[in-house]
Amino acid sequence: MIKADAFLDQALAAGYDFYTGVPCSFLTPVINRVITRKDIRYVPAASEGEATAIAAGAWLAGRKTVLICQNSGLGNAINPLTSLNHPFRIPTLMIVTWRGQPGLKDEPQHVLMGQITDVLLNDIGVPNEPFPSEDADIAPALDRAFAHMDSAELPYAFIMANGSVAPEGLEETPALATPGDNLNDYTTGGDRPTRCDTLERLLKVTPDNAGIVCTTGKSGRELFTIDDRKQHIYQVGSMGSASAMGLGIAVNVDRPIVVIDGDGAALMKMGNMATIGAQEPRNLIHVLVDNGVHDSTGGQATVSGGVDFARIALACGYASAASADDLGGFEKALKAACASDGPHMVHIRIQPGSLEKLGRPTVSPDAVARRFKAFLASTA
Repeated sequence: MIKADAFLDQALAAGYDFYTGVPCSFLTPVINRVITRKDIRYVPAASEGEATAIAAGAWLAGRKTVLICQNSGLGNAINPLTSLNHPFRIPTLMIVTWRGQPGLKDEPQHVLMGQITDVLLNDIGVPNEPFPSEDADIAPALDRAFAHMDSAELPYAFIMANGSVAPEGLEETPALATPGDNLNDYTTGGDRPTRCDTLERLLKVTPDNAGIVCTTGKSGRELFTIDDRKQHIYQVGSMGSASAMGLGIAVNVDRPIVVIDGDGAALMKMGNMATIGAQEPRNLIHVLVDNGVHDSTGGQATVSGGVDFARIALACGYASAASADDLGGFEKALKAACASDGPHMVHIRIQPGSLEKLGRPTVSPDAVARRFKAFLASTA
């Protein structure tokens, strides 16, 4: 058994100072110290998949990251681990607990996952080993993890058994987001714009120093076609993760960060909005481009027609929210968001459909990630 700080101190000495995740009782000592310490930043997430994307965003912003979660939540993280971290070559250190460890009594819902935790990690290409439970084992274990992440540029996991870390107390004041009331309705009921026209207007209005995170599907493909810039990152998978990645970036940089989201993606990970509201990133603008369908898969309807995303964002603690259904209202809302502290939601309803003969980004995801990371690190 080790003290939590024994592990945290050695990880911190190597630069690992950004943690995000979802609690587990096995993790209690580590997470309590992470929350309490002033030299470590912790962002609590609504789901393990969200935490994976937050960590990816923080890495793009220059931080070394640690993702912590229960193994039963590993399933939530598999999608972004395989379709975000892997294609973009984004490393993160993982601490995954071992509920349901074979031979030990645990609750029935943990039995199967306990049998396959290491199998799942191996199958998705995440090397792993037991979390160190003796002081002498910490440095060698971290060295192996760091060596893999440096060479492969991919995650590495420690699997934490019960009792690996000595108990730690917690003194915490919960972060409570205050629901906002700054709601602006620019809807007219007229003809809705295309996504292409909407993205062109967004590029016209947003400042040149803004980083732009674009959701998967045709939004990213159209943005690339309109204008491929070093400050763009196009998610090619990890549906629902764009706003979480944007949050991970925004809390670590001063420049504006604009997230281009879709209705289907936002519905998939609506917990992201609560985390954004609680973290209050003043430089984040969340643009939700809503065509009411899953355009990339043939136009099947989403349920967004009955969802008021602007009011949901305000209820989650966003500083302002606006609704629009034409380019004039969209531009007004976006200009206002750029001129004041956020986070802001700009929700625009658009037409279904996309550009004909739409191609895909020709720059590889890992190259996009590294030029975007360089852009964030620049002073321009």
